[in-house]
Order: sequence, then C-alpha cells, then structure tokens
Amino acid sequence: MPTLRLRFPGGRYHATPWGHHVNEGQIEWPPSPWRLLRALIACGFTTQRWREIPPVAGRLLEKLAATLPSYRLPAASAAHSRHFMPIGALDKGREKTTLVFDTWANVGDEALVIHWDCDLTDDETQQLRQLAECLGYLGRSESWVEAELVPDGVLPLNHFDAFPHRGGARPGPQWEQILLVAAIPPLDYVAWRRKATEKILADFPPPEGQRKPPARLLKDRANAIAPYPDDLLDCLVKDTAWWKQHRWSQPPGSQRVLYWRRCDAMQVGVPQRAKPQAVRPVTTMLLALTTPSGNRSALPPCSRTLPQAELFHRAIVGRVAKGQRVRCPELTGRDEQGQPLRECHRHAHILPMDLDADGHLDHLIVHAPMGLGEAAQRAIRTLRRTWTKGGVGDLQLALAGSGDLDALRSLPAPLDRRIVQLLGPPQGARVWVSATPFVPPRFIKRRGANTLLGQVNAELASRGFPPVDQLDEPPRNAETLPLRHFVRCRQRGGAPPPIDVGYALRLEFVQPIRGPLMLGYASHFGLGLFVAVPSLPS
Repeated sequence: MPTLRLRFPGGRYHATPWGHHVNEGQIEWPPSPWRLLRALIACGFTTQRWREIPPVAGRLLEKLAATLPSYRLPAASAAHSRHFMPIGALDKGREKTTLVFDTWANVGDEALVIHWDCDLTDDETQQLRQLAECLGYLGRSESWVEAELVPDGVLPLNHFDAFPHRGGARPGPQWEQILLVAAIPPLDYVAWRRKATEKILADFPPPEGQRKPPARLLKDRANAIAPYPDDLLDCLVKDTAWWKQHRWSQPPGSQRVLYWRRCDAMQVGVPQRAKPQAVRPVTTMLLALTTPSGNRSALPPCSRTLPQAELFHRAIVGRVAKGQRVRCPELTGRDEQGQPLRECHRHAHILPMDLDADGHLDHLIVHAPMGLGEAAQRAIRTLRRTWTKGGVGDLQLALAGSGDLDALRSLPAPLDRRIVQLLGPPQGARVWVSATPFVPPRFIKRRGANTLLGQVNAELASRGFPPVDQLDEPPRNAETLPLRHFVRCRQRGGAPPPIDVGYALRLEFVQPIRGPLMLGYASHFGLGLFVAVPSLPS
C-alpha cells in the first residue's frame, strides 16, 4: 500500500480550492486527490520524457484514482500577501493595476503524509518512486516540494488528520467537513461514459439495412461524443482550455467528495506578536569590514585606526539615540545625568583590527567589560555601512560573532594568530609591545608621577593591571616605523592630546597578564593597543 511523504522546502503550500477565485483567499488543504494525480502525470511528461502514458504508469494511476487517500497533516496556518499586478493597459498615461491576494499555508519543516489503501506490483511501486523523486512542486509553482515513497511498515497507518467520509461515520465535535475534488473510479467512468454517449448517439441513428453510413453522419457522431474522453487517463491529461471549450463546468472524470478534517488543521486568526525575549548581555562583538567591490586593497590603512573607530562610534550612538537623548552608558561612558562612569574603562573599546596582516583594517572589535545591553547590541548588529575619508564609496559591515573574549579564539586561521597576540595565551604573557602608538594623556615630565613610566603605570592601575617591571622604547625598525604615520588626534568629541607624539613601547611585567591591553589617550578608539610577545621555551 503506497505512502508518500512530502516536505515543502520553502515552508509554503500554494493552492486554491476548486470553485473559488484566487482573491477569495481560500487554501486547498489537504491537496485534493485530483491535484495529486495531475501532478504525477505532469511530472512524467516533463521529467520522464513521456510522449504518452506508459502501460505501467497507466495501471498505477488507475489504482490510485480508484482509492481515496488519507492524509496526516502537519500543523499549518494561513497567510497571505497583497500586491498590485499590472494588467497591460494604460489609464491617463499610467499603467493600470489590479489588487491580487496571494494566499498560502505555512507548513514549516514538517511533512505531509498521503496514504492510498491499495496494492501495487513491483513495477508500479518503482514507477511511483521515480515520479515522487522527480516531483518539483505541488499546487502553484511557488510550492516547492520534496517527495519520497515511504517503505511499508516505516510509518504507523492508524492515525490520520484527514480522511474520506464513508458510511455515515461521525468522528466527533473536533472535526469538520470539507469538499475536495477526486477522480471517478476508472470502471465507473467507463460505465457512465457508455450510457452518456449511447443517449447522445441515439439522435444520430445509423441508416437501416446494410447501407454504409455517410461521411457527414460519421462526422456528426464523432463531434457529438468528442467532449467525452475515452477513459479516465484521457480525462486526466486534458487541460483547462480543452474542457472549457467543450463547456464542462469542471474537469470530466472528476467528482466532489466529502472529507473529514480536524478543526485546527488550518489556523486562521490575528497574528500574535512574539513575546520579546531577554537579550543575553555580551562583552565582545566582532564585525567584518569590506568594500562593495570586494577589493581588499581599498580598505582603510592601519594608520587610520583612530578615525575609523570614531566614525563607527558616532554611527552606533546615533542609532541608539534615534534623535533623542542617549541612554546607553556602555557606549558613551556616561550615566543618565551625563557624568563620567565611576568605574573607569568599563565601557566600550572600539578596536579596528588588521587580522589578515595585509596592512588594511578588515575587522572591528567592540569590547565592553561592563557588558553590551540590548540597545547597544541592536545598534551594532544592524549597522550595515560606515565610511572612510578619501575612500571610494561606503564600507560595508557585517556581524561576524558575539560573546566574550575567549570566543574570539575560535576564529579560523590565519585570523586566529592576531587574536592570540591581542589576548595573549590563556596563561597570560609577561612581555607586551605596541601595536598602535601610545599617546600620553598628560605632559611628559622628567621626574615625578608624570614621567613616561609614571603615566603608563597610572594607566595600568586604572585598569586593574600591576605596574610594569621594565619599560623600553624599541629601536626603530620595520615594525615600529609604521607607527609614526598613525593619526593621533581625535576629530570630534574629545580634546587633542597634550603632546602630539606617539610612542612605541615594550612593557615587561613580573607576572603574566591577559589582554586586551589598551593604554593612554584615545585608548577606547584603538590607540595605545599592545600585543603579547610569546615567551621562549625554557
């Protein structure tokens, strides 16, 4: 006994029940037996290259047509869209349109099961399997479908959500009756056709005796019975234009049948708004940066770390504010009264990064030890574009991941190498060197708290790090010379540094520490960033 399992990859089933206009918004659910037979025949002609229905397929289709199937329905809900379709005419110089409703059943990923209570031979079973595997859609062409023939015994056949009405059975109050179009059993159709054509041909009697019927009489008799296909298979292959031409009100060989269906098989009602779920706070978000053309050499150079961080910060704060007062301390570093947060450096650090080591900024890391709330996450996640001075076109942004700092370690190679340098090994590192220039937040003095060492240690203390054991300025080489070209002054929202000078430093600690490590002026915008130097094996 054949059983088909159908899945809809698009999650939608489009079909209008017989006798209804598409703009009525009705949905044929489940698919009518007539529609299933027609779909299998169409699949045979398009994918199996039939010129006519083969004998094996003919016997298969007649057996399926003689049995009304039962259905196991997935949960479905009605949905629709409205659009104006052009009708190919002009009205006062403008194209005329008509409002069209497109209605469908949302079925999701669940399967529709169809079972026929009939026996098939091995050849017929193989033919049905081939047709099912090649079936591309059911109903309208938007209803993509994946069908398979289920072997006997795999699915239980004692529970169906839709089945034909037989013998006056009443399933109960939770069921409703619907009309579907099905085929007349083949033998019943042949008997009906014989009676119908005999009655029609009685008006065209043959001549008495042994005389040969004239050609005109033969032609009239043929025209009189032309609207009656020879058998049920002939009915199934007739298209709509043919049976309308012969004044049929519905396809010949079809009938309306009553089916029982559960009352909740098709949910229709006011859409329910999903309850907002609490957004889990995260401390770190990673964004990928690219150009519309995909040209990586058009990305901003690393020397523009500070301007790119400022532009990105302005964009996300603007998205949070929406023209109102900003209330997002993790992005602004200020409370609701506009005062700086007491816990210094807990708000967001925006770190433009060159993770593939080609000299151009290709990622942005937003790190806030106090956590990024729902509004901040939404602003960062939905921002699609930023820009750069002198660049051609906007820069495109896409969220690559969110979570905590350790989640960054799972990036694929070669991006993971730069992340390990930024965070240091899991056990920490004792030596850190400048990746972007350190700009002193105060004037440099020869002695006292404002020496270069004193300012570095003060910055470390404000972030909870121990003081350095040794501070050095590495010699100028290929790694430190590019730091001279970095932009060191903020353009908006902040005072310039006391002295416009950037240092390349090497910091050595007594105990290993874990990154990220950002110190000095504009350290929340990418300056003063240090990376770990791996320790040599002892």
